[in-house]
Amino acid sequence: MENETHPTNFIRAIIDKDIESGKYEKTVHTRFPPEPNGYLHIGHAKAICLSYGIAEDYNGLYNLRFDDTNPVKEETKYVESIKADIKWLGFDWENRLYFASDYFDTLYDYAVKLIKDGKAYVCDLNAEEIREYRGTLTEAGKNSPYRNRTIEENLELFEKMRNGQFENGKCTLRAKIDMASPNINLRDPIMYRILHTNHHRTGDKWCIYPSYDFTHGQCDSLENITHSLCDISFENHRPLYNWFIENLDIFPTTQIEFARLNITYTIMSKRKLRELVEGNFVNSWDDPRLPTLSGLRRRGYSPTAIRNFCDKIGLAKRISTVDLALLEYTLREDLNKIVPRVMAVLDPLKVIIDNFPEEQTDEMTAINNPEDESAGTRIVPFSKILYIEKNDFMEEPPKKFFRLSPGREIRLRYAYFVKCESVDKDETGNITAIHCTYDPETKGGSAPDGRKVKATMHWVSAKHAIDAEIRLYDNLFTVQDPAAEDDFKDFVNPNSLKILKNCKLEPSLKNAKPEEKFQFERLGYFCADRYDFSSENPVFNRTVTLRDTWAKIQKQQNKKKKM
Repeated sequence: MENETHPTNFIRAIIDKDIESGKYEKTVHTRFPPEPNGYLHIGHAKAICLSYGIAEDYNGLYNLRFDDTNPVKEETKYVESIKADIKWLGFDWENRLYFASDYFDTLYDYAVKLIKDGKAYVCDLNAEEIREYRGTLTEAGKNSPYRNRTIEENLELFEKMRNGQFENGKCTLRAKIDMASPNINLRDPIMYRILHTNHHRTGDKWCIYPSYDFTHGQCDSLENITHSLCDISFENHRPLYNWFIENLDIFPTTQIEFARLNITYTIMSKRKLRELVEGNFVNSWDDPRLPTLSGLRRRGYSPTAIRNFCDKIGLAKRISTVDLALLEYTLREDLNKIVPRVMAVLDPLKVIIDNFPEEQTDEMTAINNPEDESAGTRIVPFSKILYIEKNDFMEEPPKKFFRLSPGREIRLRYAYFVKCESVDKDETGNITAIHCTYDPETKGGSAPDGRKVKATMHWVSAKHAIDAEIRLYDNLFTVQDPAAEDDFKDFVNPNSLKILKNCKLEPSLKNAKPEEKFQFERLGYFCADRYDFSSENPVFNRTVTLRDTWAKIQKQQNKKKKM
């Protein structure tokens, strides 16, 4: 029975009822059935977490099956990327990896059975004519002129289709159901079409391929899947799947639909993601601006954060949109606990400590993660010349500017109090360096006389700094719902990626490894790029800023409720 530590929902309620009634003799068995025609995105992560989580909670089984019925768009590289993404998320299908193409012979036999039973026929209408004959949501369709072919003629024509005697589009095999059905999916749907195309697994063995609708339910049945969990777009297809199962008299899978995941400022369509990749709006399927799992991984998302996010949003039948801020909140919540803190300066301004000895280097003890005592400390070098962020200094500051300015004293993180004495400028009046003095009695960040300062700033020693490229990522789209626009590509954010060169990082980061994550103090969470990072060429991606917009949104909503 269900693990009591997990809250119930409408899917678990159906499963509990099936278990109680004895509908299935075997254990709960679920699956995730991706089409290998693109990379997985975070919407698929929701489906994976659900199907795997249900199987795990009921001590059941979980399959990974590739529904590879369209060789025109499918490639082995997508198979491998999907497997890698699921493993990265933390899920294991063990020895239960399948492909729809494993069942092509069986599916063909199923089609022959339906022909022999008078429930399928070969139709010579072309694609445009089939659409015309199908009717509309308010008007019934009309029968194909080929609908009443004899069983013998249909068997002969279907065999010729298989043998490659017809060109692409010449004919299709259709189920004979009801052209007047209010459910348009039951109006004699296509079961097989001709495609003289090489398949990534079966090669040239087949030149006819089953449709997704004819494959989906039968493959579930062949694998003894007890509960087929699908997104809500499959709800109107369920009667068709059930029709095939009943007329083939095979194992009856229970299909349950749930709302797909939508996130603000994000596209959740493999077709549209492909347009972005092939149109060079982004660099690749794993571009960190995309919601693909490979892109999120490269940006620095953790699998734990994604799984936690899927838990937080829960399940529903009604389609809704989740605020991107919730995903970022969940990410910060995870990274805050696990990643080390370091200091980095992205827009460097030179600071010269006039009264600090020229050749001296002091060692400062820095905390790696205040949320995790076991993370320990590290040594950060301090020398006469430092770098700070340009926006941490103003020559003529406004009233509430508490950072460095002429005559003002601030604290340098883990180091000393410093006071700005003067500035150097170039011929055009731009500030090139700040001159400060330091108080050697304030090492570690506190003054013996108890005086206070209003700002603590991060810094990097110029002598010890390593140069790095930093990639700052922002939302890919400028509107909350790009999918609702006439052409979503018109709303691609031209400022979604900003590349900074010659940033200054503390020397400990020279030992970073690809995909290693850090919090750059006061700046955000960053990740060493999965592919482009090296000790000779450090490249870091900004994963997410430190600012928590979700907490602000929740606070505003709670305030409105009280009013």
